[in-house]
Amino acid sequence: MEQDRAMGEHRRLNEAVNLLKCLISTPSFSREEEATADIWEKWLREQGAQNVVRQHNNVFAVGSSYDPFRPTLMLNSHHDTVKPSPSYTRNPFSPDIEDGKLYGLGSNDAGASGVALASAFLEMKDRTDLPFNLIFAITAAEEVMGEKGMRAFLPYLEQLGMLPDMVIVGEPTGMRPAIAERGLLVFDAETEGKPGHAARNEGINAIYRAMEDIETLRNFSTPIVSDVLGPIKVSVTMISAGTQHNVVPDKCKWVVDVRTTDAYTNVETVELIREAVKWSRLTPRSTRVQASVISSEHPLVKASESLGLEAFISPTTSDMALMHGIPSLKIGPGESSRSHTADEYVEISEINEALHLYPRLIEAAGGFIELERPQIGSML
Repeated sequence: MEQDRAMGEHRRLNEAVNLLKCLISTPSFSREEEATADIWEKWLREQGAQNVVRQHNNVFAVGSSYDPFRPTLMLNSHHDTVKPSPSYTRNPFSPDIEDGKLYGLGSNDAGASGVALASAFLEMKDRTDLPFNLIFAITAAEEVMGEKGMRAFLPYLEQLGMLPDMVIVGEPTGMRPAIAERGLLVFDAETEGKPGHAARNEGINAIYRAMEDIETLRNFSTPIVSDVLGPIKVSVTMISAGTQHNVVPDKCKWVVDVRTTDAYTNVETVELIREAVKWSRLTPRSTRVQASVISSEHPLVKASESLGLEAFISPTTSDMALMHGIPSLKIGPGESSRSHTADEYVEISEINEALHLYPRLIEAAGGFIELERPQIGSML
């Protein structure tokens, strides 16, 4: 019996590593993921997943015992990558294993999470004793939060009546559960003045007006502060003004980076920021990257605690930012510090750890769900 179990674990690890090597060797830049979507779709069918569906370059499979009257847990990661750093010293598309490390673009972010979550899904997809449905989704355009990634996929699931009640998001966290991440607003700011000759004390200096508003935002605060994420963080990161040394500038353009929290929606934060400044016009580039916080009482959080996992607040964003109102826990093999770096890698031992831990997390979450509550996503 013990020998059979060990052989099964070895087989699952080999399958996961071989799939990841195939994905690494196939370029899948954001919005150009057709080839890896093909790989995922074919592989899931070959592995016995009966309900495999593709929407754009998003591929998902549904557990065989799906019941629309039960809550749904979605296992999700992404298969797009950034473009390789110019600093690479090795072929980013060559999946080489050296000293227990699998090198290659997308190995760490987030290929290892994807293959490990897929393995957990295949292992548990036919379980009838779980108090929730299982969906595995490998989605596109996460690195750019593109219009055909999660932004299109969740509405598609909603049309099918299969919107998940909770999500495990696979990203490199060292298999620590991230219970929150900040949202993001980027403002293009423009301050107007009046041109004049610098020598004659003429005009209205747009830079000085901008400085006044910048100082206001430097000290910006809100009446309500998030219990988990703390205060909203505002940083002015770029500024441009003037045409020559002796002309008082009539325009000053600058950029504001705002890390938002769950205390206010992004739309509400936009209005608070705009109301704070006196001279400048601030235009947000987008409001869709929302903060994400999961309740400490949610079954996914309780499950991770029961396994002795230490929760943290993630400094990076993910597709959790697009899952508005759906409780999500981010956890996966690898380290965030390796993402988007030259000679990216994931350790084989990290993949193996995820293969063991994901099924235990899913199983444990089931123990914290009360079946009489049909929609836990709306409850917590």
